[in-house]
Amino acid sequence: MRCLHSFLVLLVVAGTGVAQPPPRTHTITPDDYSSIAVPTELAVSPDGKQVAYCLATWDTKADNRRTDLWVMAADGKSKPRPLTTDRANDRHPKWSADGKAVYVLRNHRQDGKKEPPFDGSTQVWKVPVEDGKPTAVTSIKTGVSGYDYAPAADAVFYTVDDETTDTGDFAKLRARYDTLEYGHGKRKVSEVFRLGGGEEKAEKVIAEKRYIRGFAVTRDGKRVAMISALDDSVLKSEGESRVDVWEDGKVVTPPTEAYRKKAASPWAWLESLTLSPDGKQFAFCAIFDGYPAEVVVGGQGSDGQWSTRLLDRAAVHVRGYGTPLHWLRAGPQLGGLVESQGSVARVGFLTGKSDSLTGTIGITLPSVVVSAYDSVATTAGPQEFMVVATPTEFAEIGTYTGNADSPYRTLTDLNPQTATWKLPSVRHVTWKAADGTEVGGVLELPPDFKKGDKKLPLVVAIHGGPTTATHTELTFDPHNGRLYFSARGYAVLCPNYRGSTGYGDKFVTDLIGRENDIEVKDILAGIQHLIAEGIVDPDRVGVMGWSNGGYLTNCLISLKDSPVKFRAASSGAGIVDTVAEWGFNDEPAYPRVFKKGLPWETPDVYKKTSPTYQLGNVKTPTLIHVGGGDERCPPGHSRMLYRALKEYVDVPTQLVVYPGEPHGLTKYSHRKAKMEWDLAWFDKYLLGKN
Repeated sequence: MRCLHSFLVLLVVAGTGVAQPPPRTHTITPDDYSSIAVPTELAVSPDGKQVAYCLATWDTKADNRRTDLWVMAADGKSKPRPLTTDRANDRHPKWSADGKAVYVLRNHRQDGKKEPPFDGSTQVWKVPVEDGKPTAVTSIKTGVSGYDYAPAADAVFYTVDDETTDTGDFAKLRARYDTLEYGHGKRKVSEVFRLGGGEEKAEKVIAEKRYIRGFAVTRDGKRVAMISALDDSVLKSEGESRVDVWEDGKVVTPPTEAYRKKAASPWAWLESLTLSPDGKQFAFCAIFDGYPAEVVVGGQGSDGQWSTRLLDRAAVHVRGYGTPLHWLRAGPQLGGLVESQGSVARVGFLTGKSDSLTGTIGITLPSVVVSAYDSVATTAGPQEFMVVATPTEFAEIGTYTGNADSPYRTLTDLNPQTATWKLPSVRHVTWKAADGTEVGGVLELPPDFKKGDKKLPLVVAIHGGPTTATHTELTFDPHNGRLYFSARGYAVLCPNYRGSTGYGDKFVTDLIGRENDIEVKDILAGIQHLIAEGIVDPDRVGVMGWSNGGYLTNCLISLKDSPVKFRAASSGAGIVDTVAEWGFNDEPAYPRVFKKGLPWETPDVYKKTSPTYQLGNVKTPTLIHVGGGDERCPPGHSRMLYRALKEYVDVPTQLVVYPGEPHGLTKYSHRKAKMEWDLAWFDKYLLGKN
């Protein structure tokens, strides 16, 4: 039986003999949010001597956050330096075969230029490490939608979006009145081009009239694996997307049963596709609503036929929603991220015929959160690099040393301004739910708070998803109340209620068919636990959340005869009516999974899970936030909640609509406004401040 390799990170930061840090005298405010730099991706050079990474920073004038490309010595002995400074949103770094440059996607805009590649469209660029002067590789009028690099062929592959018109009934009539909007008839599709390998002109290699959400090429560029669907809609991608393989001008589709018919749910979202170095295996993550994420591996046999299978992950939870997954250059392993009890670690999966991850049962991950990683095999041995956050450090670039006494070493200091910040304590806590199940979550307490001090006002900050989790890390999160409330003197509880990942499969699936019930009781039990511990003042409890956290906020404040009295609430992008959720949201499989059917099949479940019918119970002053362009949780839900509270229930309320914003707020001014509104609202209704 093959098992999970031992965890590569037991992150203990060793003493280095550096000077004593300055005293922490600065009280954190929403203004400080703009100063936080966040590393998002990294890539190790072929010789293992340099690490390229993308660093996201805020520009308050431009009112946005974008990434630049940086490079650093892998041994950390020299200061990192920026290769780009124009904030062109550099992403997906890949080293050239000779290690002298880094390829990226970027959106470069040059004043006075209206043609690509200087018009802000997405293009592939090559950035030399020596002088950092980017050169455009592509100059496509519509921009490119994705790319990969084949180092052995020195070739870039990229996708370009196109449109196709379907034939059939009424096609001619739609064409005659083509200025009107139709429900269907035209689809967005993709084409794949190859550029390089001694050729001056790009060659179109794939045009299957399908939309490609992600793809990967072999090192020699002779094979392409791709995640494709009929069109670019979430509806098609979450239930009908598949992995195709191109070679020698032909496209084949390996069996899909493993992740469609045989998986826990047929509505998988496929992502993080990767090819093994020899091109004979592919792997990707299948992400589900209501069920744990799975790793799917496909392989080609000696007869040329492809097969696919789920890795046996036992009780291990693969981190879903954007987890990086790729074969490691350091050895014949498939790298991934797994989570447990609010922590995330980088691991290596073995992918032989007897795949099994059962060896991880009983292993507790350390209190660290890994979000990106890369490795390389060198003459000195394998080297590992990661983006890691801890309960006391914002995300940094670190390396695995292999030393049992000090296995992890931080290589960067990306946020030196925080050295004087008064930081909250961040730790994982557990409590018993009403049915005896152990539930966990993250507790943030104000700087210098000690048990026995005066009881604190509490903000319950509920994560979205719900098939995800809040992690035990130092983070500044305007959507979910992290850092800015604890800095203000509040206790902040981030409950990983039933349906969250990292606590076992049953913990996740128990939520199906039981929304607005079992997870609500889990959250209430967590609040009562902190009250019993003497940490929280029962008369000063508030609740907030975004997305599913907004939905649960709506559930909690509309609960009749609640054992906890909520004195203030902030509902962000929250659902109110679950039939409308199925009808208007961009991912209708979500309610179909959790409600165990369509609205006409399980109407009682839809009604029970909708706060709509309990809004008359609300007595909590409620602040409502929503993006004006949100397709995931459309503004109609928030407007319904506002109408009920303002016009009929007569509860103090405010509706804040952020013009043009999608499901998450993208502008700095909007994130800052949300934080200031949250603080003012809770200060008034929890603390009695005007």
